[in-house]
Amino acid sequence: MTSVHQDLIARVSQPLLNAILIDTPFGFQENAHEITDRIVAYFREHVRSEMTLASFRHSGRSTALEVEQFLSRIDGANYVFAGPGSPTYPLRHWRDLGVAARLIEKVTQGGCLAFASAAAIGLGAYALPVYEIYKVGDDPSWKEGLDVLGAIGIRCAVIPHYNNREGGTHDTRFCYMGEPRLRLLESMLPDDVLILGVDEYTACVIDVEAQMVTVRGAGGVTIRRRGIERHWERTTFPLSELQHPRDVAVPTPRQLDATEDAPMLEQTRAWGASGRDALARHDVDGVVAVILEMESVLHEWNSHPGDADERDRGRAELRQMVVRLGDMVRGGARAGMREQLEPLVDVLLSLRGEARREHRFHDADRLREILAQCGVAVEDTPSGTGWSLVHR
Repeated sequence: MTSVHQDLIARVSQPLLNAILIDTPFGFQENAHEITDRIVAYFREHVRSEMTLASFRHSGRSTALEVEQFLSRIDGANYVFAGPGSPTYPLRHWRDLGVAARLIEKVTQGGCLAFASAAAIGLGAYALPVYEIYKVGDDPSWKEGLDVLGAIGIRCAVIPHYNNREGGTHDTRFCYMGEPRLRLLESMLPDDVLILGVDEYTACVIDVEAQMVTVRGAGGVTIRRRGIERHWERTTFPLSELQHPRDVAVPTPRQLDATEDAPMLEQTRAWGASGRDALARHDVDGVVAVILEMESVLHEWNSHPGDADERDRGRAELRQMVVRLGDMVRGGARAGMREQLEPLVDVLLSLRGEARREHRFHDADRLREILAQCGVAVEDTPSGTGWSLVHR
């Protein structure tokens, strides 16, 4: 798949490539660090591209800052890779974090998801719990998937390793399920959900903007509905072939930009560009200025109830700026840092105070924890709330 990665990266690398590896699918394994090193080395040595780690191995053991850092790295990436491991493990730990929405936005806004093997299973509306069935002996069943492909009109269950032959004397096709179990699993799917099978050493490249699908590699891609299959190898065909006949055509990235929310969308993107530029220059004042502007405009957007999606994008961009600014502080505070951070911290403390007054104590505690992990100690006293920088 080296040439596939190279070609896909070439599409998104202008003006700058920001490729990340998500380690959640194999985050439970004792050799997770070794797997990470091997994947990063593969991209460096064979694909000729640098990839950074977006680590998130366990939702229950991650701090609020680690959660925000993980989500921030997804938001900032234009090439996202995830692969080996367990299909159900990441679904369990991503469920309440908004990961699916971020991946959908990556697809619809021109970024690239390269999901393989176990990770690919999670992209469908229904996910196959391979190990639970094949290794543990659970009865055939489905888990709720991320349904990222549903956002582009493909209601499906993804089954990689579709042509697997490792069993020798027994049927291990269809990701080790075999024909009898696949028929049973298929009977459990709603009528509008198809099975999307991808053979080993094969890529199914879906170009949302061109509305086309390309099959590359040694095998093929199969869609299966109620036992009836269609198969493609080394060819390109319309995306509509994978969509249910009742599905409405999915907007391309350019069409999405033309919606009535475009001004807000452009504002959010401008914030991101300005903030990243200031971060690259290590310009603390510039980052703080962007964050203060974002907070002010987001407050104005609160009066427009119909723009909830764009407000959520703006808040995500705001959190991303705060996390990255925290990285700068931990990287080494310099003289005058408190004066430069004071406007930002005051805004965040104001948001925390508002959350406490509205009895949203979970949100208030989360803000305090993020500030603490960014090196800002918050002190509540009878006379008010104060803060100080913690030297590490």
